Amino acid sequence: MKQLIQRLTKATVLLVAAAGASASIAQTSFTVGATSTGVPFTFLDVKTNKLQGMMVDTVTAVGKNAGFSVNIQQTPFSALIPSLTSNKIDIIAAAMLKTAARAQIVDFSDPVYSYGEGLFVNAEDKRTYKTLDDLKGEIVGAQVGTIFIDALNKKGGFKEVRVYDAVADMMRDVALGRIKAGFGDRPIVAYQLSQGANPQVRLVKEYQPTLVGDVCLVVRKGDHQLLERLNKAIATAKADGTLAKIIQQWNLN
Repeated sequence: MKQLIQRLTKATVLLVAAAGASASIAQTSFTVGATSTGVPFTFLDVKTNKLQGMMVDTVTAVGKNAGFSVNIQQTPFSALIPSLTSNKIDIIAAAMLKTAARAQIVDFSDPVYSYGEGLFVNAEDKRTYKTLDDLKGEIVGAQVGTIFIDALNKKGGFKEVRVYDAVADMMRDVALGRIKAGFGDRPIVAYQLSQGANPQVRLVKEYQPTLVGDVCLVVRKGDHQLLERLNKAIATAKADGTLAKIIQQWNLN
């Protein structure tokens, strides 16, 4: 009797898993979490009040290739993974670099773009900064939820590492002299400064990034069916030039 119950229980688990997999394969719409402060990857267009950007276009194109539509939901960067793991969203499409620590909690698709950190200082600061060692003893900042916070703290040697909710807040403090330098996703910082976000701040061109990583679409841990759909669709977008056109459109080359 005990063995019969165990077999029935195992069969039930397998049926539920199969049903879940089938549902993932058949699902025609997914909720996607994206931030409103990650220009040009994701940002809120005040004219349309909709989220736009390279990663929004990418997940939309990937969804089209995979046969599903996307519902983009504005989500703070620090809340992206918690929202995914608690089933509030199904996919993350943001400037989130793949790391070993994050990969223990969520699953990453094949890469759609790669980049490293950017360093910005006050525009009147003409000093050359090539490595983190050039900022020893200084107060620096980075955005909450990014890999830069842990990297800066692990590196050590700074007077203080301050945490900011947005790159714009860091730029303001750099411009005001409250911190010596700020670290952020280089394409985001470069794009914002090119659009006149803060003329009192400059991107340090000679700085060599140490945390180059891949930007991917992100799904819940173990959601292999959805991950496979995404990877096949990403491969198609790369092969037919769609992804390259999106990257070019947002000046990320």
